[in-house]
Formats: sequence, structure tokens, C-alpha cells
Amino acid sequence: MEPNTLLDAVLDDAGISHAGLAAHVNEAGRARGMTLRYEHTAVARWLKGQRPRGQVPDLICEVLGERLGRALTLDDIGLGSPGGAGHMPGTPLAGFVDRATALWRSDEQQRPHVVGAAAVTGTPAVIPVWEWENPPEDSDVSRHGQVRVSRSDIEMLGAARAHYEQMYRKAGGIATRSRIVGFLNAEAAPLLRGSYGDETGRQLHRATGGLVAVAGICAYDSDAHGLAQRYFHQALRLAKASGDRGLGAYTIALLVNQSLFMGEYRQAVAFAESALRAAGPHITPALSADLYAMQAKAYARLGDGQSALYCIGRAEHEAEYIRRGQEPAETGYVQPGLVNVQVAEALLSLGDLGAAREHAEAAVDTPAHDRGRVHRLAMLTQIELRRGETDRAVATAVEMTEQARGMESRRLRDRLRAVREHLVASKCAATTEAAELIDSALRVPL
Repeated sequence: MEPNTLLDAVLDDAGISHAGLAAHVNEAGRARGMTLRYEHTAVARWLKGQRPRGQVPDLICEVLGERLGRALTLDDIGLGSPGGAGHMPGTPLAGFVDRATALWRSDEQQRPHVVGAAAVTGTPAVIPVWEWENPPEDSDVSRHGQVRVSRSDIEMLGAARAHYEQMYRKAGGIATRSRIVGFLNAEAAPLLRGSYGDETGRQLHRATGGLVAVAGICAYDSDAHGLAQRYFHQALRLAKASGDRGLGAYTIALLVNQSLFMGEYRQAVAFAESALRAAGPHITPALSADLYAMQAKAYARLGDGQSALYCIGRAEHEAEYIRRGQEPAETGYVQPGLVNVQVAEALLSLGDLGAAREHAEAAVDTPAHDRGRVHRLAMLTQIELRRGETDRAVATAVEMTEQARGMESRRLRDRLRAVREHLVASKCAATTEAAELIDSALRVPL
């Protein structure tokens, strides 16, 4: 069950409270001979995605339509079909834009039922990927609106994506998220609702998709997993509208990474296969290497060593063909050494500590942005502790902790806590000091 952000947005426009809507719906029901006793708690449930029974959705349209002075349909309030607040297969692009921008608005306003929504699993999680991979395609994405979209607008969106990605890498997703969501509402939403031809529209949807993907990364980094997943699904729909298969494959890589974190290993494998298969020649060596490396981690977690080693080989092979300057901006995260640390994690799961250490050391010895370096040092620390190399592990852990200072990230804190647990488990005086240093860093609230 996903939050009904369209109903939330219409309520906000109408300037009516939850209790006010419940009272007006009860009154409209009485006029039709119905006995209704809704309270504000019922409206809260509707906003969380619960569908009202019987004629109540029509009553909601009537009440809010009168308040706004315009006719509203069930689609306008996210109740066009059972489960209408969630993903609707085959939703026209214009309807998708309304739903997407409503989510951005609810996120910026920090609506609890949106920010705290759980990630969906099973079929609802798979449908957006299936729809991206399969027909029909968007034959024409042109739109007529008040704002004429220009090439400079699209360039601005691209520059903003690069800006917020760098901010995320240096300061973390918690610090960056409100900035990028505010930008989506203030700048991207009016452009999507604007006026543009098919060619410009595809460029616009591509640029917006890249931005939305970064918003999803920031939500993921903030532990808002349901929200992150919805952003990733939006980015996937925007990628399809743009016609850029590579952007879609990149977005699926983000879903693969989230699936790994949530322990959905078979889903991670399936999503990666979908990206590799559907993107075909449009996939770049960097993205291909990352997808194979994440598949290796998933297979290792599933205990399938043979498949994990095969994927490790494919990842290393693809990494040899990465050429800077020949990759799109989105795959810039696949820096030298990233595949090494991914492979190290897979090998650690398989119990091959020697090979895991070799890859982890290669990753640490390769320059990386601040955030990536923290992850690499954390992996090396864990491997060194598993190998009984306490002194080396302590030195690595201290460097990792210092590197993480100034970043507001739940995922990096997960890394710090995991390293701390391994340090404490070793029960050595030196590791105790390193664990206390991590404790000091963790005491600073995010």
C-alpha cells in the first residue's frame, strides 16, 4: 500500500483539514441518505493508501471539487481504480507527471505518511521494471502548457544533477535531500507541465529522470526506503519516456543496490539481468561492470559460489573497457576501484579472505571521492579483522572514521556501526580505542 500523494496535494490546495474533510464527507453522505461517521483518522488512512469503500470516493470528489470550484475525477484524487494510490500499469504520461510532482510536493512538506512509507515487495516492486523493459513505448511525449521549455532549461537540470550529486558525495544524503526535493518542486515540476515538442520533451524527461534518481539516492541514504523506491520508479518511467535505455539501466542498478540492502537477493539478481538484457548495446562498460559485481554479491549471499565467481569474472572483464569521457554523467560513480570493493564483499561472503583482502587493498589504493573511500576502508577493516590482523585493522578503522566526519548519511553510519561491532568482538586493547573513536563520531546526531 503506497501513500496517496494526489489526494494529499488536492487537500492542500483546498485548504481543508483532515477533520474538515471527514465532516464534509459525512454531511454529503447524509444528503444521499447514508449514515457515515468518518473522523480525521479515516482521512489519515486514505492518505496512507487505503481506499474508501462504496460511494465515498465520489463524495470526496464532490466535497473537494466544490471547495476548489472545479470538477474533480477519481483519477485527480488518486482513487481512479482499486489501489489507485499505488502504481498504475499503463498510466498515461500526463497522469504520471501529476502523480510524480504530487510526491515531490508531499516530500518537501515532510508528510509522515510519505516519508515513512515502507518499500513495496513482490509484484508491486517488479511491475515498474517489467513495464520499462516491455512495450508499449511513448510514441509522442509533447505537451502544451504555459511555460515554453528551452534548451537552456534542460542544461540547467543537467547542471543541477551534477551539483546535487557532488553535494551528496561530500555531505551525505540527509544534508542534500531537502535541497534537491526543493529544486524538483520549484524548477523541474513547472517544466514538466510546460510546453514542448517531442524531441525537446524526451531531453526534458531524461534530464529530470537523472535528477529524480539522485533524489532517490538521497532518500535511500536517509533510511526513507519506501520513498527512495518511489523515486527510483519515477526515474525509470522518465527514462522510458526519454527513450534512453542506458538511463533506465542505471536506474535499475539503483534498485539492485537497494534490493541488496533489504536482503532481497533473488530480486537483485533478476533486476540486474533485466537491465543487462533490455539495455543491450546501450549499456556502458562501467554500468555493466557494476551490475555484474552486484549480482556477484547477491549470488554469494545466496550461497551460489559458482554463479558468484562467474559474475565476478564478467565484472572484471567489463571494467577493463571503462574509458573516462565515454561514459554518461550518471555512471561517474563507477570509479576505479569500485568493482574491486564490490568483488571483495562477494569474496568475503564466500569465505575467500585472501582474495577478498587483495581486492579491498586495490580499492583503497585507488583514488576515490570521500564517500567511496569510507566504504572501501570499512570493507578492508572488516577483512583485516577476519584475518586476525588487528593492528592493521585498527589503523584502517581510524582512517575510515576520520574520513567520514562531516557526512550526514545513514548508510555510512551503518558501516561505522558494523566496523565497531567487529572491533569490539576482537577484545583487544587497541581495538577498544578505535571502537571508542567510532562511538564518539556516532554520538553526533544527524
